[in-house]
Amino acid sequence: MLISVWLLSLAMNKIPLSVAYSVWVGIGSVGTVIYGIYFLNDPVNFQKIIFILLVIIGIAGLKYSS
Repeated sequence: MLISVWLLSLAMNKIPLSVAYSVWVGIGSVGTVIYGIYFLNDPVNFQKIIFILLVIIGIAGLKYSS
C-alpha cells in the first residue's frame, strides 16, 4: 500500500492530481476484479467483462488526454 501511494505521488509530478488519482483508483478497481475472478472464483459474465473494458478505456483516455 505504501509503495502504491509513493508511486501515485511520483505520477503527480508529471500529470494533474485529478488524472493521477483517477488512473490510480481505476487500476486498483480492475486489479481487484481480476484478482477476485482468478483467485476467489468470482462469477464472470459478459456484462462484467464489458464494464471492466470500459474502465480500462477510460483510464487510457484520461492518461492520453493530459
